[in-house]
Amino acid sequence: MSVHYYTATSLDGFIATPEHSLEWLFKQDFDENGPMNYGAFTGRMGAMVMGSSTYEWLRRNEKEWPNTLPTFVLSSRDLPIPEGADVRLVRGSVEALHDEMREAAAGKDIWVVGGGDLAGQFADAGLLDEVWVQFAPVTLGAGHPLLPRALDLELLELDRNRAFVCAHYRVLK
Repeated sequence: MSVHYYTATSLDGFIATPEHSLEWLFKQDFDENGPMNYGAFTGRMGAMVMGSSTYEWLRRNEKEWPNTLPTFVLSSRDLPIPEGADVRLVRGSVEALHDEMREAAAGKDIWVVGGGDLAGQFADAGLLDEVWVQFAPVTLGAGHPLLPRALDLELLELDRNRAFVCAHYRVLK
């Protein structure tokens, strides 16, 4: 079982604008069935984890909760949970929560959805195994960084999906 950080970023290294918007991403040309696509990736996942900003953005911008995976949301606040969704609001370190996430993933992998600091917390704890990045042909100038940590990575795979450069890395520990 591995922990993966799968995300898209602007060329200047931001995963969201300062206001946490992803509108820039949805304007890009991406083949949903192309290399390193979302569907093929998520089929390998058994649970996901995200920060409260990512969760709140999804709640504001999706009519229905977009997945059926057990979802851990790290938050110090109480947040509304969509009816019927397996969303678990949790507090604590990723190290302390890792066993619970692994159990929920039922033998499959764990997906760190966002943000970059949360992925960095997994890296700090030695729990981040792989990083998947789709580089969009846009710059934002400011925002929330891709991964605000110093990490050594090994390139495993590189491809192009229409306008995106897609890279898959192993975290060297």
